[in-house]
Amino acid sequence: MDVIRRFHVELEHEVPVAPPAAAAVFGDRLPIAVAYCAALATDGVVRGLIGPREVPRLWERHILNCAVLSELIADDESLADIGSGAGLPGIPVAIARPAIAITLIEPLQRRAQFLEEFCDEHLPSVTVLRGRAEEKSVIREVAGIDIVTSRAVSGLPKLVPWSAPLLRDGGRLLAIKGSRAADEIAEHRALFGRAGLVDPEVVMCGAGVVDPETTVVRAVKRGASAKAARRRR
Repeated sequence: MDVIRRFHVELEHEVPVAPPAAAAVFGDRLPIAVAYCAALATDGVVRGLIGPREVPRLWERHILNCAVLSELIADDESLADIGSGAGLPGIPVAIARPAIAITLIEPLQRRAQFLEEFCDEHLPSVTVLRGRAEEKSVIREVAGIDIVTSRAVSGLPKLVPWSAPLLRDGGRLLAIKGSRAADEIAEHRALFGRAGLVDPEVVMCGAGVVDPETTVVRAVKRGASAKAARRRR
């Protein structure tokens, strides 16, 4: 603990200041987002959750990039963030939209402990579930949820079958992806159908907040029309 405290002091000047866009996204909950940024820049680096080189770009590349995903989610929906890691995208979404019921799913103890410690202090309504999305115990706990999110967890061949069993009929997969998202969908389109997901597409969010905008692969669990599901954005 003394080592971690000393590390905090050494890094104090390196914790990036919140940009103006953060106030627009988080509103009166900006202090929680600032605390999260500080936690990532200190404990997150110490515990190996965030690389030191990522610290200067925590806001733009990580926190805001994930928070804008909330544009695609309604306040009355529930969300499971699989392979949550340092809490991305689940924690930024939880800060920006406190009415969304959020479960962070993470298999590794050190990461789950970081999530539990932060959420216990700042986001007590967020649930942290240690386990893998494909485990039967996790499926029993989470199945029937509205949204499954992920970021930098795996490619679509693993991500799609991990996510689909957790979703209710009409629920949505929202996976933050990179510039090859459309190519990934084209390459693995049959995979979506086998998992019971329809209408896979690329959507963008965060216009005017992040540059480039956040790229999201979206698909709907078969059982409700895509049009009806999209009305719940």
